[in-house]
Amino acid sequence: MKQHQVILSLGSNQGNRLENIERCIQQIQNEIGTVIRVSKLYETPAWGFESEKFYNCALVMHTAKAANQILEEVLALETKLGRVRTEAEGYQSRIIDIDVIAFDEEIIDSEKLKVPHPEMQNRLFVLVPMRDLNLDWRHPILQKYLHELVVLSEDKANCKFIKTLENPLHKISLNSFNYIAIEGNIGAGKTTLSNKLAEDFNAKTVLERFADNPFLPKFYEDQSRYAFPLEMSFLADRYQQTADDLAQFDLFKDFIVADYHIFKSLIFAKVTLAEDEFRLYKTMFDIIYKEMPKPDLYIYLYQSTERLLENIKARGRDYEQEIPAEYLEKINNGYLDYIKTQKDLNVLIIDVTERDFIKSQEDYMFILNEIQGKTSK
Repeated sequence: MKQHQVILSLGSNQGNRLENIERCIQQIQNEIGTVIRVSKLYETPAWGFESEKFYNCALVMHTAKAANQILEEVLALETKLGRVRTEAEGYQSRIIDIDVIAFDEEIIDSEKLKVPHPEMQNRLFVLVPMRDLNLDWRHPILQKYLHELVVLSEDKANCKFIKTLENPLHKISLNSFNYIAIEGNIGAGKTTLSNKLAEDFNAKTVLERFADNPFLPKFYEDQSRYAFPLEMSFLADRYQQTADDLAQFDLFKDFIVADYHIFKSLIFAKVTLAEDEFRLYKTMFDIIYKEMPKPDLYIYLYQSTERLLENIKARGRDYEQEIPAEYLEKINNGYLDYIKTQKDLNVLIIDVTERDFIKSQEDYMFILNEIQGKTSK
């Protein structure tokens, strides 16, 4: 699931304007969406009324939330930061103003929300900061890029540069990791988190091609018959894919996020295979495993069995719907037993049973901070 790209315009002309803007950016990051880029800060005249000058900036954030939900959360944040709306007509001074300027390149024309913002092309205090974001974004109605809109705008107000603003995402440094592997039980959310991290931190992804395995539906119908060919085909595919995909990247320069680690093959095989089959399987696995590069960080997403079953049901893959709770518990125990034996692997276990890192920005920030904590150890 690809995240939405949302552009917000921020302004303040009451109180400590710089502090208001910086606090707002941080709160957006903490509560609404991941702030990917922030423009420079500008001082501009009040637009449409006589008042103190504004500080203005723009930012782009990633989120899976719908546009209407973003609007609701933005309005709630304005109130939280001290904005008071009155019934008086016309424009007014405000401690903070947050406008939803664009939502991808969609056109939304509802009673509460209109994007792109209908006045954006007439306001340099919106266009100039947006241009700083260096986005490949085109106005879906006017069919113009930002640099064109700036040139064509009839607004000639002076946008005075004040300072460069800090992006709060830069405080979360993942630079000490080049290769992160995210693991978890069936339905734990490892692929979703891998994709989100890759989008937010400009990483390369290595994603498991589980859906292409012809033995998987058969295995869930007759485990004893299809367990060995399933596990052997998974092992061969994971080895081939990992070798091919990682070979495309520089493990010392590129940032890579994978939604699996090849050792999962051994964990699942130990649960599904008969004892004699597993001995043969492990012989093959040990040969392959020695050649595989090890991740700098191995993340295990733990979820309770009950939550896993809910997730599996929600995503609706037919061949997964009859997975018994006992099977999931054996897989989880296999992972935890494996992790205990890995003395040279940098392991981070995150309990996400009560967290939703897609719908809740606070939960996602919790995960980022947990990862950040491993950089200093």
